[in-house]
Amino acid sequence: MYLCVTNNKNITMKRILVTGATSGIGRATALRLANTDTEIIITGRRKERLEALKAEVEAKGAKCVALNFDVRSEAECIEYLKPLGRVDVLVNNAGLAAGLEHIDKGDSADWDAMIDTNVKGLLYVTKIISGAMVEAGQGGHIINIGSIAGTEPYENGAVYCASKHAVHAISQAMRADLLSAGIKVGEVRPGMVETEFSEVRFHGDKERAEGVYRGVEALQGDDIALAIEWMLNLPAHMNVNDIVLMPTCQAGAYYTYRK
Repeated sequence: MYLCVTNNKNITMKRILVTGATSGIGRATALRLANTDTEIIITGRRKERLEALKAEVEAKGAKCVALNFDVRSEAECIEYLKPLGRVDVLVNNAGLAAGLEHIDKGDSADWDAMIDTNVKGLLYVTKIISGAMVEAGQGGHIINIGSIAGTEPYENGAVYCASKHAVHAISQAMRADLLSAGIKVGEVRPGMVETEFSEVRFHGDKERAEGVYRGVEALQGDDIALAIEWMLNLPAHMNVNDIVLMPTCQAGAYYTYRK
């Protein structure tokens, strides 16, 4: 059975904020949710990509606002997000992995980038947006992009795994915190997704990044966007707290079948 949710009316006339929208899951989510009844607000650090995505979103009939700033800066989050007021949906997608070394060989600059983006950036954005949702008293929906790494730590990934473990815990606690305000909170935890993720992790080493996906049919950004769309289209009394998505060739962080 295939559930088609594209035309479900639950997400019509919605203001949807997607962080980290210049590539991968964020970009795919912005495009999948764009239609004539939505306003898509996209954020990212790469201005040219952001403006190109804005044009694509508008070509699908949606309104689009592009905000060029870094979620690692609380001051910038306040400057760009406070004026928005209430949005209906927040997709906390901005995140990255940097480096793949044993803990004794790790680069503290990589650690700072991951913790500041994956954890603190998510918190800065959520505080502002959830605050506006609570104040408006009309509910809302927050979806955080986690990872299987949050519950399956692996060798060489101590700090990245820790950052996604934090996202997992924050998502669970956030659900409790916002329950009385009628705000849904869910987390999507993908396995292997073929995006710029590995290229960023390996600091631009494309050959090494391509090796991660060699011999497998990994998930794509739009696969995760499809799951997000499905979560948003469920009836108002239903919430997906946590969903784990894997490519068929993967059974866990340590179990991948390669052809």
